[in-house]
Amino acid sequence: MSDQQRKFEQFKELHQRSRTFVIPNPWDAGSARLLTSLGFEALATTSAGYALSQGKRDSLTGLSRDEILKNAAEIVAATHLPVSADLGNGFGAAAETCAQTIRMACAVGLVGGSIEDATGDPDAPIFELAHAVDRIKAAAEAARELPFVLTARAENYLYGRENLDDTIKRLQAFSEAGADVLYAPGLPDIESIRAVCQALDKPVNVVMGLKGPTYSLSELQDAGVRRISVGGSMARAALGGLMRAAEEVRTSGTFTYAADALPGTVIATFVTE
Repeated sequence: MSDQQRKFEQFKELHQRSRTFVIPNPWDAGSARLLTSLGFEALATTSAGYALSQGKRDSLTGLSRDEILKNAAEIVAATHLPVSADLGNGFGAAAETCAQTIRMACAVGLVGGSIEDATGDPDAPIFELAHAVDRIKAAAEAARELPFVLTARAENYLYGRENLDDTIKRLQAFSEAGADVLYAPGLPDIESIRAVCQALDKPVNVVMGLKGPTYSLSELQDAGVRRISVGGSMARAALGGLMRAAEEVRTSGTFTYAADALPGTVIATFVTE
């Protein structure tokens, strides 16, 4: 069995067991090594975290497929864990473009990835359902030929379409089209999360730290969630620490922030020469 096939089998098994797992989102090789050292079982890339690290805005038009896959390849190389990727909307409207993105993602060592139904067009931000389903179907057909777990995302709540029934309808259609995992970022409360989980026949991913209320792992597990991601929130937390440290130096001329910095002896345990 190849190393990638082994990671794929591990990643599938995580979704099949009864207890919920957390898949944190590193934004570069260093954060991937740190998270790996803490005992997580899988990692997922974050377009938002990567964009911040490059001084860019996180947008479907601002990040190219090549740079997203290059970042993903660096994270894959930095860990022995299975890695899934935020693949945006597949980097194109056409169904075949989504399928091509899945094949390219697998080629850099990823064993999973998500395709969303957002268009990148502010005037019509969500693909019509029939076209969105065709895109997921094409991506799923590509994934079935590969060691690859496909996540389908319904983006309604991130684009002002706060309609739970339509969101569930979309996720059900994506499941029927062949997606392995379903995901609707931005659900407003635990009742909505529970309703989504109860309506679906596949594992559900929920993101914490994005916006709105937060819930514990046990609360989300009780609601039926199988996988919990954190999106770009850990990258934003890291930047928050940097800003607080820099503001202390600039405004107070003191350096007490260093007391909370990660010691070099700890860093040495997860970085390489």
